[in-house]
Amino acid sequence: MASGSNLPVIGAENGLSRYLQEIRKFPMLEPEKEYMLAKRWQQHEDSGAAHQLVTSHLRLVAKIAMGYRGYGLPLSELISEGNVGMMQAVKRFDPERGFRLATYAMWWIRAAIQEYILHSWSLVKMGTTAAQKKLFFNLRRLKGQMQAIEEGDLSAEQVNAIATKLDVPEQDVIQMNRRLASPDHSLNAPLRVDGEGEWQDWLVDEADNQEITLADSEELKKRRKLLVGAMEHLNDRERDILMERRLREVPTTLEDLSQKYGVSRERVRQIEVRAFEKLQKAIRNAALEQKLAL
Repeated sequence: MASGSNLPVIGAENGLSRYLQEIRKFPMLEPEKEYMLAKRWQQHEDSGAAHQLVTSHLRLVAKIAMGYRGYGLPLSELISEGNVGMMQAVKRFDPERGFRLATYAMWWIRAAIQEYILHSWSLVKMGTTAAQKKLFFNLRRLKGQMQAIEEGDLSAEQVNAIATKLDVPEQDVIQMNRRLASPDHSLNAPLRVDGEGEWQDWLVDEADNQEITLADSEELKKRRKLLVGAMEHLNDRERDILMERRLREVPTTLEDLSQKYGVSRERVRQIEVRAFEKLQKAIRNAALEQKLAL
């Protein structure tokens, strides 16, 4: 696997601005190139291929890490943890599933950064339940929406609104807000001592731009087309059972389907599993044919 020691780092003499310049030197990958490198790693554990996959996504790591800079931790450490998550994503990425590495990796990057933040905040005994984690990572956003970004305690109405939104006790909101209270850096603070560039230049816009929206729409159409085509490889009973069990918001029970087809519940389960395996294989083959046709 690609070693973190081979990646650019932010040091005392190698500030954020220079780091960002360095990682821009790594080229973005075309889908075909990304697929080829991922297969080389998957089949042959080619560390060179893994390294190219990691370095081509360092800008994504930096962008995500900047979104967590309000927790009082050095950005260099957040980026470093995000890079670890990126390497884990490459290690587990399956190019046959039909989506890009960035889509898969962003979850690993965020998870690595969040776990590091939670570990660092354990000094103040930050809770580790799912609800408390949700509160920890959403409190600042909700306060911003309420324009309650000033230091100090929240009003009773604001506490109630946040507690209701996140389904947590009001006391948890009060305590978490006090733990997170710290002076924010000015958005006009310079990135470098020479005054070139400001923090606000690197604010992350969470909204998708038109290019991303269009790409997502095209990707969804492609997946639907693959699914429809793969369904043709199933017989009528397999198709019906798979749709009832896997594609409905509320799955039909095995008991109901066993009565419908006059077979045991175990037999229905076996048909479901077999149909799903056939569907996966058909989708993989169709996706591979599309790539080879490009």
